Amino acid sequence: MVSTQIRYQTDESDRTKLTILKNRFAGQRCVIIGNGPSLNDVSLKLLKDEHTFGVNSIFLKQDSEAFVPSFYVIEDNHVVEDNIDRINVFADKPDYCFFPARYKRDIRGSENTIFFDCDYGFYWDSHPFGGIPRFSRDASEVLFAGQSVTHINFQLAYYLGFSEVYLIGMDFNYTKPSSVIVEGNTLTSTEDDPNHFDPSYFGKGKKWHDPKIDLVALNYQKAKQVFEANGRKILNATAGGGLEIFPRVEYESVFSN
Repeated sequence: MVSTQIRYQTDESDRTKLTILKNRFAGQRCVIIGNGPSLNDVSLKLLKDEHTFGVNSIFLKQDSEAFVPSFYVIEDNHVVEDNIDRINVFADKPDYCFFPARYKRDIRGSENTIFFDCDYGFYWDSHPFGGIPRFSRDASEVLFAGQSVTHINFQLAYYLGFSEVYLIGMDFNYTKPSSVIVEGNTLTSTEDDPNHFDPSYFGKGKKWHDPKIDLVALNYQKAKQVFEANGRKILNATAGGGLEIFPRVEYESVFSN
């Protein structure tokens, strides 16, 4: 499943699906859900009538809180490799699922599934845009990887037309256990995961990438710039955490019964 391609192009049927969705949610608000420990400090029940983006192993919240996001997104190959069976079961439940075209042979597609053209040049030092954030305003053409699946979500939210984006569970700090096995940029856990809402998220035997939050921050700054230049905004409703790039708001003051 691991490949060395910089860009994976999708087919015309998926491009058409994406084209139909352009500005579908213009002027509305959405919530992008991070998977930090602080997610356990908020009630996802308050989001039952909101448009929500969930990522990676958010399906663990279906187990504990019967929560299913409106949109489900994955970028990381380790997440797919370690959870493919669960992903294929869960992917039927959200309204829409967005996956890079590189996973088209692994993830079972259905009517709610769209594979997008993903450019991974940010990760390549030899690429003209290696380490330089880019932001696509047209998801039907390409989305740019940017160290975190959240950057993909920002581009999707922009393309879908959302004018207000709220973040929760974005703790923006990581602990690297001394027991972790390091092989290049790949880390393999040997114990419970301290960095996410569930200890099994990247628990024993799971592989993950060094988050490199300094590079994540560069991409977040790019997203903020694009949103604000278009009269839109990104707000941080995370309970605590270290993310100060976006203005903060109190979760329960925005989302309440």
